[in-house]
Amino acid sequence: MGKLFKGIGASSGIVIGKAYILSNPIFSLNENTVNDVNKEIENYHKSIEISIDQLNKIKEVALKKLGEEKADVFNAHIQLVDDPEIKSEIEKKINEAHINAAWCIRHVYDKYYDIFKNMEDAYFKERASDIGDVKKRVLANVLNMPLPDIFGINTESIIVANDLTPSETALLDKKYIKGFVTEIGGRTSHAAIMARTMEIPAILGAGNILQDIKTGDTIAMNGSTGEMEINPIDLKKWKNEIARFDKEQTELKKFINVKTKTKDNHKVLIEANIGKPTDAELAIQHGCEGVGLYRSEFLYMNNDHWPTEEEQLSGYKKVLESMPDHLVVIRTLDIGGDKKLSYFTFPQEMNPFLGYRAIRFCLDRKDIFKVQLRALGRASPFGKLAIMFPMVATIDEFKTAKQFALDTFKELKQEGHKVSNDIQIGMMVEIPSSAALAKQFAKYSDFFSIGTNDLIQYSFACDRMSQSVAYLYQPNNPALLNLINSTIVGGHSKKRWVGMCGEMAGDYSSIPLLLGLGLDAFSMSATSMTKARMLINNVSFKECKLLASKALKLDTCKEVNDLVTQFLKKKKLL
Repeated sequence: MGKLFKGIGASSGIVIGKAYILSNPIFSLNENTVNDVNKEIENYHKSIEISIDQLNKIKEVALKKLGEEKADVFNAHIQLVDDPEIKSEIEKKINEAHINAAWCIRHVYDKYYDIFKNMEDAYFKERASDIGDVKKRVLANVLNMPLPDIFGINTESIIVANDLTPSETALLDKKYIKGFVTEIGGRTSHAAIMARTMEIPAILGAGNILQDIKTGDTIAMNGSTGEMEINPIDLKKWKNEIARFDKEQTELKKFINVKTKTKDNHKVLIEANIGKPTDAELAIQHGCEGVGLYRSEFLYMNNDHWPTEEEQLSGYKKVLESMPDHLVVIRTLDIGGDKKLSYFTFPQEMNPFLGYRAIRFCLDRKDIFKVQLRALGRASPFGKLAIMFPMVATIDEFKTAKQFALDTFKELKQEGHKVSNDIQIGMMVEIPSSAALAKQFAKYSDFFSIGTNDLIQYSFACDRMSQSVAYLYQPNNPALLNLINSTIVGGHSKKRWVGMCGEMAGDYSSIPLLLGLGLDAFSMSATSMTKARMLINNVSFKECKLLASKALKLDTCKEVNDLVTQFLKKKKLL
């Protein structure tokens, strides 16, 4: 048997190929004093020009291969290279400290990298790779060092690297690149998203694999499960897996444009989680039936200032217009905790995740909140809008936020703006107190969307980013299932729809339970949709209700997982 490894399955597909080790330049940077600061600044400006020229060329390649949506990431990279605040900081360091440009470039970009890397939200955490990509490019150009030659790969290969940046991923030629494996990264990184768009199998976060692989080794990899084998002995087994996967993919394509309903005709919705307007295109391609979570904070975090009303209006309007027949749920600013801004300093707190964040911040800074609500109100005529408040803990909080939104919409109408009369105003249920009082909250909230990522860690008092207590992150634990059940029962008691936008909504082993508990809408990443719909369309609501009823009475997560596994095997869905 060859050597086995396990990483994060980031882009599905099973392939066998020869390893190609992709090495990045090694920057040995020292903090050196310079005499001619003008020359250092001139060199920095020249590296900016070269970097922008390179990125424009990469963008053209990406536009042809990936389309406008994915190529747009390189506009963001160009903005990072040419960002006035970053440029000002670098130039200031060179001028004031008389330090070499390369060291200053690394220092400033590392500051922004750390802001994003230390975030808990996976979507924003992965944006750090964009900053790292830009830093590497600018540094290579200021030091006159070559970057990896992706275009030079002309044989069928599986790339192995510590990391694969968005610009490197965009240059991959599917004719030769059969897959890639990286030591770091996750499912929400741009490299992973692009790999899924290009349908190139990918495994990320595979650990220290470079020490065990050399160029020319045979790799067999499964981009769905994250499993890979170096120099496998039983190639027939892997080839059989490839045949099985190809057959499964053909079957899944049948579920792209069908309604989501069980065998006994119980209808639910499969919706998309998105972070920016261009994400909606991929969701539509996978047959989404609405947007269950639009993370509006992306507009704030990818900026060097509080986004204006017009800037926000443009982003919201694009998504609403892209799917006029479906509901689009936009979450109001969910900032604080792990999500920081370069242009605003949050107060120091012992535990910021339990502190000044999300709706608490918005209700305190109504000047900022109002700009967002005005943009949302003005965008509402362009589609079916729902507004969702995050981190609501008490009924008074929700009522205050809702009334402030309604007053803002009234003000807009008085100014002559068109505002839809059908805007739904709801809340995320991600704090146990909200789940416990769901029936009472349902008197005021038009809908609930369960945010399981936070609900799990608040319920079990475990930081999901801590490896020491990772065993407590148990989506199918009966305690959590009972909180979810309480939320759904409470919402339905007032005829409110209840959705879920946390990772659990797209978890194959959780879907039958959530379906049986009566969840109305499942919001997830675009690439999870067809498999989720296939599962739902091949079970009956009645049998899922029985399954969920049994799960609620069990004692442990393992017992629930065993119950679900047995159910899926019996239905030949596993």
